[in-house]
Amino acid sequence: MTTPLLQVSGLKKHFASGRAGAAPVRAVDDVSFQIAEGETLGLVGESGCGKSTTGRSVLRLIEPTAGSVKFMGQEISALPSRPLRAMRRHMQMVFQDPFASLNPRMTIGEVLEEPLIVHGLFDRLTRKRKVAEILDVVGLSQAYAGRHPHEFSGGQRQRVGIARAIITRPKLVVADEAVSALDVSIQAQILNLLQQLQKEFGLTYLFVSHDLAVIRHVSNSIGVMYLGRMVEYGSCESIYNAPKHPYTQALLSAIPREHPDQVRKRIVLKGSIPNPASPPAGCHFHPRCASCMEVCKTDTPPRVETAPGEYVACHLYR
Repeated sequence: MTTPLLQVSGLKKHFASGRAGAAPVRAVDDVSFQIAEGETLGLVGESGCGKSTTGRSVLRLIEPTAGSVKFMGQEISALPSRPLRAMRRHMQMVFQDPFASLNPRMTIGEVLEEPLIVHGLFDRLTRKRKVAEILDVVGLSQAYAGRHPHEFSGGQRQRVGIARAIITRPKLVVADEAVSALDVSIQAQILNLLQQLQKEFGLTYLFVSHDLAVIRHVSNSIGVMYLGRMVEYGSCESIYNAPKHPYTQALLSAIPREHPDQVRKRIVLKGSIPNPASPPAGCHFHPRCASCMEVCKTDTPPRVETAPGEYVACHLYR
């Protein structure tokens, strides 16, 4: 087997709660996964489950508390700032809000040229040509280079964000809720663009989303997160066709039916998501789980391999 482009093991990110003596918020708590080159891993879960924090910790936009992140075979979780900056040419991010992530004082041409300047790529004339080329690649007119972000629609701004992410020809792109702020019709266009770019440039995606339909459309493998932990991890087919974890089953039951004749048992979760600053003992999901056993209330469930490279963290499978 070839070495995965990205390997994440035991990743943790804890935030101080801000109160004296209070326990830290375990936003990401012992998450592990890997992504093969040219493939897409979808991270899915409810808001606040830690999926965006996971993506940012992988890129070290925020510093992880513990764990290992290997990118292109190199450990980057403790990489010094200068070599990390050089490595970031190969790992980029598309943000959720395409307006907030673009400097309103800069023209689109300046926004796209900036990564090339930061990484010392090409001379001035070549950079201008690269900007024109990348605008064409993402479906925007080269004449737009002189305009400012406020002159564009949300979908056009997200195309600019994607262009900025891929102009350095990265290997890994983290897409953090990249289509959630867009209209449904525009979402489809952006998803198709991302898949087209993946084929054209051999991109590898870590795709963060709360939308299960979107995740199914773009992903090769899926990680399901709940309150900072990865509760199930596997191929797209196994997750959607034979979900193991009760939380995964509940999420999938909430997907709208594609046809009125389809019958799917709706699983309604009781209660609400616990406070991440004070999560339940044992399995974090046990207060809302219909299959809860006594052991779930006290013991953290181990990861149980359900197929090669796939696992579920649930006492039902011990």
